[in-house]
Amino acid sequence: MDVPGVERVTGRVAVALTLAVAGLSVATGVLGIVDPTAGFGPIAQYVPPAISQTAGFTGALTGFLMAMSAFGLRRGLRVAWYSTLVLLPVTVAQGLVQATPYSVPLVVLSAAAFPVLAVARARFDEHVTLSTSQLAAAGALFGVLTYGTIGTYALRGDDGFQSVSTMLDAFYYTLVTASTVGYGDITPTTQEARLFSLSVLVLGTASFAIALTALLGPALEARFASALGRMTQSDLESLDGHVVVAGYGDLTEPILTELDHSNRQYLVVTNDDHSVAELRERDLHVLVADPADDEALTRAGVDRARAVVAATNNDGEDALVVLTVRENHQDVRVVAAATEQENEAKLRRAGADTVISPAVIGGRLIARSALGDEDAEREAQGVFEDTADP
Repeated sequence: MDVPGVERVTGRVAVALTLAVAGLSVATGVLGIVDPTAGFGPIAQYVPPAISQTAGFTGALTGFLMAMSAFGLRRGLRVAWYSTLVLLPVTVAQGLVQATPYSVPLVVLSAAAFPVLAVARARFDEHVTLSTSQLAAAGALFGVLTYGTIGTYALRGDDGFQSVSTMLDAFYYTLVTASTVGYGDITPTTQEARLFSLSVLVLGTASFAIALTALLGPALEARFASALGRMTQSDLESLDGHVVVAGYGDLTEPILTELDHSNRQYLVVTNDDHSVAELRERDLHVLVADPADDEALTRAGVDRARAVVAATNNDGEDALVVLTVRENHQDVRVVAAATEQENEAKLRRAGADTVISPAVIGGRLIARSALGDEDAEREAQGVFEDTADP
């Protein structure tokens, strides 16, 4: 197996192991709380019961964080790779500290996931890009919570908040006030504290609204894109082992029919408005872009694709697609269709692994059928599958 193939397989294994560790961390934490069977393991005698129970609570939280990292790994994010690398030793430590039989699979799987994650490092090279509004929302929310926590702690005791004695109490009051939950267990007792609480309420409500807008905005956009038949970036990133059909023409339609019959995922890349509208009416995956543009092919997931098919009515456009794919994605299988027989050699020189001339094949089958060959029709039905499968 080639190096890119090894990275792809280890990347999938790393994602699967991370998800498994996340599930085990949550389950082990919950079981440790419900049935605290302490006293198991090499360090059990050194761990107080209170610490073991605390590790159960934090273990469940770590499991949710690990699940978020797993979804980030699925998108190929480098920051998710780093976060998983940090969380795996934490899950091992929490499993040991919980000192229960339930934590054994967690410790073993976490230790096994670490080397796999290290080997698959090159697979996770995508960077997180945050918009200005998302950065502003995060900054506003962090600023308000910091302002409220410090202010509440400064006004603790007789100065305004008699129930506040620690920074955790101050953060708790700020969070429930800014989020408009307001349990009422901590209340301001002075005029100064009431005015401060009003400022936290107004600023906190505004910051939470901005944060929700920045978060829900892309989600709503994705819903609209789905309703309109457009693929979001998340949809494109979820494709794996698919076939990229670069361009659309009369020759492309039989290919799509065959791919439908094979239940193979595929994505059509074209910038022809009429073809785009027609394909979307049929609920097919379409990326509106120039099929010969390397950035568009990268978005289409060529590196994760099973093959690229260039089969339009224009051999020149097909050759340009083949050249673009072969220049930047050398390990991807490329199949091309030659409208003119004399262009077969040119498409091969451009880098196509397989070149098929439908006109030549069709002419030969027609001639054989005219001469009474009953197998000609059956061969015509299976010719695409026999020639395109690697």
